[in-house]
Amino acid sequence: MGLKAGRAYLHPMFAANTYKIRPATETEGVALRELRGPILVGEVDGRPAAALSVADGRSVTNPFSPNSRLLAQLRLRAGAARAIERMPSLSARMRAAVKVA
Repeated sequence: MGLKAGRAYLHPMFAANTYKIRPATETEGVALRELRGPILVGEVDGRPAAALSVADGRSVTNPFSPNSRLLAQLRLRAGAARAIERMPSLSARMRAAVKVA
Protein backbone atom coordinates (compact mmCIF):
# COMPACT_ATOMS: atom_id res chain seq x y z
CA MET A 1 0.00 0.00 0.00
CA GLY A 2 3.01 2.31 -0.08
CA LEU A 3 4.23 4.60 -2.82
CA LYS A 4 6.54 2.98 -5.32
CA ALA A 5 9.99 4.57 -5.65
CA GLY A 6 12.14 2.55 -8.00
CA ARG A 7 11.82 -1.05 -6.86
CA ALA A 8 11.24 -0.37 -3.18
CA TYR A 9 7.94 0.55 -1.62
CA LEU A 10 7.92 3.48 0.78
CA HIS A 11 5.57 3.14 3.73
CA PRO A 12 4.30 5.99 5.86
CA MET A 13 6.41 6.59 8.94
CA PHE A 14 5.34 5.23 12.31
CA ALA A 15 6.93 7.70 14.71
CA ALA A 16 8.27 6.38 17.99
CA ASN A 17 6.07 8.75 19.98
CA THR A 18 2.93 7.44 18.28
CA TYR A 19 2.76 4.47 20.62
CA LYS A 20 3.69 3.43 24.14
CA ILE A 21 4.86 -0.06 25.11
CA ARG A 22 4.48 -1.12 28.73
CA PRO A 23 3.95 -4.22 30.87
CA ALA A 24 0.34 -5.26 31.40
CA THR A 25 -1.25 -4.39 34.71
CA GLU A 26 -2.89 -7.06 36.89
CA THR A 27 -6.38 -6.03 35.78
CA GLU A 28 -5.35 -6.21 32.13
CA GLY A 29 -3.76 -9.59 32.78
CA VAL A 30 -7.19 -10.90 33.78
CA ALA A 31 -8.70 -9.58 30.53
CA LEU A 32 -5.81 -11.08 28.55
CA ARG A 33 -6.01 -14.46 30.26
CA GLU A 34 -5.47 -16.35 27.00
CA LEU A 35 -1.90 -15.00 26.90
CA ARG A 36 0.65 -16.70 29.15
CA GLY A 37 3.54 -15.28 31.13
CA PRO A 38 4.64 -11.65 31.10
CA ILE A 39 2.55 -9.53 28.74
CA LEU A 40 3.50 -6.34 26.90
CA VAL A 41 0.76 -3.88 25.94
CA GLY A 42 1.06 -1.41 23.08
CA GLU A 43 -1.00 1.76 23.37
CA VAL A 44 -1.91 4.19 20.60
CA ASP A 45 -3.42 7.52 21.68
CA GLY A 46 -3.65 6.25 25.26
CA ARG A 47 -5.74 3.20 24.35
CA PRO A 48 -4.50 -0.40 24.28
CA ALA A 49 -4.22 -1.51 20.66
CA ALA A 50 -2.21 -4.74 20.93
CA ALA A 51 -0.84 -7.14 23.53
CA LEU A 52 1.91 -9.73 23.22
CA SER A 53 3.00 -12.59 25.45
CA VAL A 54 6.75 -12.41 26.04
CA ALA A 55 6.82 -16.12 26.88
CA ASP A 56 5.35 -17.59 23.69
CA GLY A 57 4.81 -14.69 21.26
CA ARG A 58 1.02 -15.01 21.04
CA SER A 59 -0.75 -11.73 20.44
CA VAL A 60 -4.12 -10.03 20.67
CA THR A 61 -4.87 -6.92 18.62
CA ASN A 62 -7.66 -4.46 18.08
CA PRO A 63 -9.23 -5.55 14.77
CA PHE A 64 -10.41 -2.03 14.02
CA SER A 65 -7.01 -0.33 13.89
CA PRO A 66 -3.88 -1.02 11.83
CA ASN A 67 -1.47 -2.68 14.25
CA SER A 68 1.17 -4.38 12.14
CA ARG A 69 3.93 -1.88 12.92
CA LEU A 70 3.02 -1.76 16.61
CA LEU A 71 3.01 -5.55 16.76
CA ALA A 72 6.45 -5.60 15.13
CA GLN A 73 7.72 -3.22 17.83
CA LEU A 74 6.16 -5.38 20.54
CA ARG A 75 7.94 -8.43 19.10
CA LEU A 76 11.26 -6.57 19.10
CA ARG A 77 10.78 -5.50 22.72
CA ALA A 78 9.80 -9.05 23.74
CA GLY A 79 12.90 -10.43 22.00
CA ALA A 80 15.06 -7.97 23.90
CA ALA A 81 13.39 -8.97 27.19
CA ARG A 82 14.06 -12.66 26.48
CA ALA A 83 17.69 -11.91 25.59
CA ILE A 84 18.19 -10.04 28.87
CA GLU A 85 16.79 -13.01 30.81
CA ARG A 86 19.10 -15.48 29.01
CA MET A 87 22.31 -13.47 29.27
CA PRO A 88 23.96 -12.46 32.54
CA SER A 89 24.88 -8.84 33.12
CA LEU A 90 28.00 -7.39 31.55
CA SER A 91 29.78 -7.16 34.88
CA ALA A 92 29.06 -10.83 35.64
CA ARG A 93 30.39 -11.88 32.22
CA MET A 94 33.55 -9.80 32.70
CA ARG A 95 34.19 -11.27 36.17
CA ALA A 96 33.74 -14.79 34.74
CA ALA A 97 36.20 -14.05 31.92
CA VAL A 98 38.99 -12.75 34.20
CA LYS A 99 40.85 -15.44 36.05
CA VAL A 100 42.34 -14.37 39.34
CA ALA A 101 45.26 -16.42 40.62
